[in-house]
Amino acid sequence: MTGRARGRSRGRGRAAQDGPRPGGAQGAPPAAAAPPQASGGGGGRGRSRGGQPPPQQQAPPNAPVQAAAAAPPSDQMAKMTVREQRPPQEGDRRQRRQLGETPDVLRTVDDSKIKYADRTNAKSGRACKIASNFFKVETLPNFDGLHQYSVHFEPDVDSARLKAGLLHNLDDILGLTRCFDGNTLFLPIKLPDAVTQKSVDSKQGNPFVIKINYTQLIPMNSPSVVQIMNIVFKKQLKTIGMQLIQRNYYHPDHKINVPAHKLQVWPGVSTSILQYEKDVMLCADVSHKVLRQQSVLEFLYEMYNREGDSPRFYDTAKKKLIGEIVLTRYNNKTYRVDDIAWDKHPTDTFEKADGTKITYKDYYQEHYQKAVGDDGQPLLISNPKAKDRKAGMSGPILLLPEFCSITGLSDEIRQNFSIMKDLAIHTRVAPGSRIQTLEGFMNVLHSNQESQKELSQWNLQFDRHVLKMGGWTYNPEQMNQKNASFSYQQHEADWSKGSRGKELISTVNMSNWVLLHTQRDMQIANDFVQTIKKVCGPMGMRVDEPRKCNLNDDSARTYFQTLREQIRPDTQIVVCIVPNNRKDRYDAIKKLCCVEKPVPSQCVISKTLSKKAMLMSVCTKIGIQLNCKLGGEVWAVEIPMKKLMVVGFDVYHDSLSKGKSIGGFVASTNKYLTRYYSRITQQTSHQEISDQLKICMTGALKKYHEVNGELPERIIVYRDGVGDGQLRQVFEHELPQLQAAFKLAAANYEPKFGMVIVKKRISTRLFQDAGNGQYTNPLPGTVVDTVVTRPEWFDFFLVSQSVRQGTVSPTHYNIISDSTGMKPEYYQRLTYKLCHLYYNWPGTIRVPAPCQYAHKLAFLVGQSIHAEPDVQLADRLYYL
Repeated sequence: MTGRARGRSRGRGRAAQDGPRPGGAQGAPPAAAAPPQASGGGGGRGRSRGGQPPPQQQAPPNAPVQAAAAAPPSDQMAKMTVREQRPPQEGDRRQRRQLGETPDVLRTVDDSKIKYADRTNAKSGRACKIASNFFKVETLPNFDGLHQYSVHFEPDVDSARLKAGLLHNLDDILGLTRCFDGNTLFLPIKLPDAVTQKSVDSKQGNPFVIKINYTQLIPMNSPSVVQIMNIVFKKQLKTIGMQLIQRNYYHPDHKINVPAHKLQVWPGVSTSILQYEKDVMLCADVSHKVLRQQSVLEFLYEMYNREGDSPRFYDTAKKKLIGEIVLTRYNNKTYRVDDIAWDKHPTDTFEKADGTKITYKDYYQEHYQKAVGDDGQPLLISNPKAKDRKAGMSGPILLLPEFCSITGLSDEIRQNFSIMKDLAIHTRVAPGSRIQTLEGFMNVLHSNQESQKELSQWNLQFDRHVLKMGGWTYNPEQMNQKNASFSYQQHEADWSKGSRGKELISTVNMSNWVLLHTQRDMQIANDFVQTIKKVCGPMGMRVDEPRKCNLNDDSARTYFQTLREQIRPDTQIVVCIVPNNRKDRYDAIKKLCCVEKPVPSQCVISKTLSKKAMLMSVCTKIGIQLNCKLGGEVWAVEIPMKKLMVVGFDVYHDSLSKGKSIGGFVASTNKYLTRYYSRITQQTSHQEISDQLKICMTGALKKYHEVNGELPERIIVYRDGVGDGQLRQVFEHELPQLQAAFKLAAANYEPKFGMVIVKKRISTRLFQDAGNGQYTNPLPGTVVDTVVTRPEWFDFFLVSQSVRQGTVSPTHYNIISDSTGMKPEYYQRLTYKLCHLYYNWPGTIRVPAPCQYAHKLAFLVGQSIHAEPDVQLADRLYYL
């Protein structure tokens, strides 16, 4: 920092902070006190104890392809593996890898009762050839599993590092190939004796007795073996020069500079080894880590030169940095910035684990050979995670901004079209290039002698080529509007041209609506009214002249007060033309219109309406949105199942209240699945799992009965936003709430029920094999339900959208409860149909429409309203 800034930062001291930070000299030891660990950061905040900065002493993130004609073999058909009525049998193969350690979370059928979706004579699609980013794990002929041993030390030893060191005295017996966690030892060989015992001495000369007892042979597909395979494989990534950053490995030597934006792109891979339908396989995908070329200190310099030595500089710096993930260049570890210690500097001292004192400046010079260039820079504070605190780390970690770089992309960068376009050149990888990169990566691994030597000692080897299998592509859906039916080009999955000029299924006339705009945007408002009348006519929607309000300024207070005065009991909808996307104004409008004076509302930025050449197109989309918010319907697809209700549920963490989560719940109320009943749930703990689903489902069933005169016979819930680690919670906590609502709806009411987990954050990629070594993105409607699915789940992958650049991402669907009696094919087709029914986009989307509506609802409440919307709006899509 400059001299003036240094003086100001020292002078402000605690005044620039929220208060003193608790800490102490008893935190984790400095880097030199512990050896580097195999694992670094995880989840954006992880860090190993080895090589970490000193603790604080005292408080002061396509073209269409012709599908193959041959149908896939019968063993590649979808499997019905979940049935709710029957508890798991003791000998079921599919019990082996249930959620966590409880095999009864999902109730399965045995192999003899697996049902296959036979599509041989199906008219709903065609077979296709699919490649995927999986590599089979192959074992050498003499490999029958791993041998497990328990290890005991006399006297007892607490330190895992000391245990590993003592065990090296038995290298001549055990060999060098092993996996040891401090208590359990895995070897690829079986020792000659069931019990091996030996007396050894530590480096300090202390005597110990090591006793190794043979436990069991662990078969190839055991979770323990698969876990060891992951450890062994990731060790090989380090051998070929890759470095662990958070959860993935990257090639810092292959970094790509984007000098125009002061960014770097590090190419890498994300890997995992799991047991899939028949084989243990490695899933590998291309990954990229984006870093700033400038250090955090240079970032602060830039901000200081812009803001000057003022309170605004310190406030802006905290706003920009707190919550960011930074990478320490000296050891490539990642940390989350939790605060900035303006009153601490590199020349301050701290107490090391051995009781001696040293300055931060000298510490970095001594342990990392890093010379500090600015003695007046503040320090970044990163609080230890729960697992670090359990390991004995009590005080925060302090980092020097000079040696840190910000990782990932901020919202500001993501909104910059120029930056994202330049980054996309390096990060959006086409299918063919992605496969070439992955197979090239495997070739490098195979050509490394050190890696191959260790893998052979574990009797392991990996296929060099991506996995090939069969898939199925469903035909395009027939889209229906009021007096017209039409289809679309499957490779585009877009029907904007086909729907143009056709009447919507049902419309609501806008006869009493309010339009707000500033004096400056008066002409834009007039053009908007004339154009919206023109485009809505052919849709079957009459738009009358609005009640206009010409505002003197664009403040949130002016919009809020004017709306409060203008909204009457008979007001149908309000439209606000705003000069920019200021959040405070938008939040004020939405909160008033959703909570205090419930009425649908639409905000439009004036710049969007200023281009006259685009005005017709823009107003057409706005007209469709207005109709949806008023309770109208746009298009539909054929839904063969009758008396069906579909539900979407997603969770968003409230941006205003830390630890508060908002759940969006939407349920269909008509046979076409085009009208929805919407409610929210609120939780105070920072979690995805909701506690109020029974109330929402009860209300949805009541609304369905009100509309149809009867209750639904089938209910299918699509639950979004759940990771594999939360499946048990959903099954044991959310599922009973939904089922409990059935008993409240009517006596003896037991609908056929299915619950589907929707997962978007997956590493699986699917490619269409066009022959001759050419690969493209699969067509929308492509399903894979074998080979890469899990043996313990009833799951499938669906590609439902079309992308123009890069590789399309499939969505993973896992049915965790099913009493519907539906074939797997019916689940797949219904899911694909629902991907057509999102009214904000005239094309297919990545998830079923109920999930996307639930997300929009939860996002609106969690980001802007922060309160429960009025129930009067529950039967309209007011959150679009």
